[in-house]
Amino acid sequence: MKIAIPDNNGEVNQHFGQSTSFSTIEIDNSNQISKVDTVSTTGLQHKHEGIADFLKGLGVEVVIVGGIGQGAIDGLESRGLKVLFGAKGAVKDVAETFAQGKLVSKRTVCSHHGHHHGDHNHGDNHSCKH
Repeated sequence: MKIAIPDNNGEVNQHFGQSTSFSTIEIDNSNQISKVDTVSTTGLQHKHEGIADFLKGLGVEVVIVGGIGQGAIDGLESRGLKVLFGAKGAVKDVAETFAQGKLVSKRTVCSHHGHHHGDHNHGDNHSCKH
């Protein structure tokens, strides 16, 4: 199985739509991490279907995220990707927890009040609902 996690210098990026790279992690049949790659998604920020198509093309089945907006969820799920929510901390630790079957998904949906696609600094206009 292959999973993807938005990566921000080794930590789970809490703002999915702003992610410029993802770690893709392969988990073997004995629930061990067998391969880790980092892929660039520069230019795909806030392009929900573009990120979904890109990850699907890499063979990803599950996307593990911190905070994410409904548009991104819809884009991922419409491509058949399973989305797990509320992850935080080191990407490697999250991947290992998932591989062991111990990752608990906590639905964290972000809304962007007053968000303009030209402004990617969400500042005080960003809120997440847990």
